[in-house]
Amino acid sequence: MILYGRQDISSQDIAAVVDVLNSDYLTQGPCVPAFEKAICELTHAAHAVAVNSATSALHIACLALEVGAGDLVWTSPITFVASANCVLYCGAEVDFVDVDPATGNMCPQALKDKLEKAKCLGRLPKVIIPVHLAGHCCDMQAIWALATEYGVRVIEDASHGIGGSYGEHKIGACRFSDITVFSFHPVKIITTAEGGMATTNDAVLAKQLALYRSHGITKTAADMLRPDEGPWYYEQHELGFNYRMTELQAALGLSQLGRLQTFVEIRNRLADGYRNAFAASVVQTVDPLAGSLSAYHLQIVRLPDPAKRRAIFEKMHADGIQVHVHYFPVHLQPYYLGLGFAKGDFPIAEKFYDEIMTLPLHPGVSQEQVEFIVQRLMLHVSA
Repeated sequence: MILYGRQDISSQDIAAVVDVLNSDYLTQGPCVPAFEKAICELTHAAHAVAVNSATSALHIACLALEVGAGDLVWTSPITFVASANCVLYCGAEVDFVDVDPATGNMCPQALKDKLEKAKCLGRLPKVIIPVHLAGHCCDMQAIWALATEYGVRVIEDASHGIGGSYGEHKIGACRFSDITVFSFHPVKIITTAEGGMATTNDAVLAKQLALYRSHGITKTAADMLRPDEGPWYYEQHELGFNYRMTELQAALGLSQLGRLQTFVEIRNRLADGYRNAFAASVVQTVDPLAGSLSAYHLQIVRLPDPAKRRAIFEKMHADGIQVHVHYFPVHLQPYYLGLGFAKGDFPIAEKFYDEIMTLPLHPGVSQEQVEFIVQRLMLHVSA
């Protein structure tokens, strides 16, 4: 089976993890700070806070921006549920902004229209969470300009995006956001098995992120409210969580980071192969924003006849090709229907979902396999 996504683990990666297993620290040792420093160097962000998943990073990013009961946060309906669930974890209310029909990313014009209406109603969001679907960067400059105009904070959900860039800025630089979140799940660009990272240029936010990831506890004497009683002493200042990344994960991440550029180059080369092969066909590739470099976590295409997608999906799997669909609109999930959302609320997102399919794309896929995948898909599309 040609998998749609898969980790690429080298002997160096394994050795890095074994070194940690043979060390004195399996958690809260030197590897996590080293990984955070390396992410700062990559993205040019001032601060990075490692956690055990991107979901955790999204949660504490919302908490650091003081999202709570009575607040409203907007995100994209075409994303994994974590982009919206993190808001509900904070006791706040979530809503969605419809997507650009070409990219599936948050549409700046739809955002502008929704903000204008929300201002008239006195119900502006506290935070906006645009999602870089497939690793393709949203139009962050336009989104940031609107957020600044309306006094809204921004969290970039770049779970798919590490290694990409927007103009001259690396994704994660937080040039057009307050916080950026990355995922290191096995099918992402680099992996820590499970894991995530939040970057920011705001020292106060970084301090809050670090506090929330570790039970709300500080051991920094300058932050303590009582006299420091000794090396054993700590204070809990917030209701935090055990969202820490282990040394094993960080060691794997550091090793993987050394091959990030190669991974992104391979993914873009394979994506070029798909794009060129489908250029004159009825199948359309979902491409990155002009002036950006995608990390290409996913290769999404649009099929000409949504009614045939299920049959095509099953035929592709029978051919040994693991196609997928990313993502079912969050607002149509049963849980969110229970919150009052309904079919038709975000029609462009719903139409986008109906038409898309994800094709295999990762460093283990060969150009010959891309040609085979294209040949089989075109055969089934035309059947």
